[in-house]
Amino acid sequence: MNERLLGVLRAPRISEKSARLAESNQYVFEVASTATKADVKAAIEQLFSVKVEAVNVVNAKGKTKTFRFRSGRRSDLRKAYVRLAEGQSIDVMAQA
Repeated sequence: MNERLLGVLRAPRISEKSARLAESNQYVFEVASTATKADVKAAIEQLFSVKVEAVNVVNAKGKTKTFRFRSGRRSDLRKAYVRLAEGQSIDVMAQA
């Protein structure tokens, strides 16, 4: 398998929002900051043997937080929302 495709997906994002989206055949993954929509689509189709209909990518900026009077910053995050073809699914809980 292509090494670049394996480096694209970091982890599935598990939250209440992603659980609601999973009911409508959409899944959320944390992806590499250099990943494109085409990279994400190819990686998902190869790893899970499913047909991807659409990929939306979001850059989430890290928050600035204060801990013990010291300011710090959480790292930025890139998420991919993947919509699968009708009748297909991914078991993200088994992957996490």
